Amino acid sequence: MANTTRMSPSGLSNLPIGSDAASVRRRIEALEHLLEGLFTIPGTKRKVGLDVILDIVPVGGDVIGAAMGAYMAWEARNLGMSKTQMARMFGNVGVDFLLGLIPFVGAIPDFFFRSNTRNLKIIKKHLDKHHPATAVIEG
Repeated sequence: MANTTRMSPSGLSNLPIGSDAASVRRRIEALEHLLEGLFTIPGTKRKVGLDVILDIVPVGGDVIGAAMGAYMAWEARNLGMSKTQMARMFGNVGVDFLLGLIPFVGAIPDFFFRSNTRNLKIIKKHLDKHHPATAVIEG
């Protein structure tokens, strides 16, 4: 059977299911890639993902996107992040949700306000400080 359904070379099908910091990091990075960087718009360097595509579906798509973003924040909560960091992350998801509710043009602000990427940066900063063994050299 051909591997035509793979979303990235690293593969989303072999994500770890553990609760250790390294497993959580890999799951969160894969989710952020799915939501914000699934493919590149031809002729540009801008990546879009499922979050922008879901904005085409009125209200329901925004709810699904917010639920996926909230899952990312919930995973971060399990890492022991502070209430301030959690508030910032849920605030990012909330702003993304509210921008997406604007009829017909909701995908445009969502294209520029990447809440999941912002949340990933918050989580990586926490992991690099409190769980340095999970750090990955990106090249």
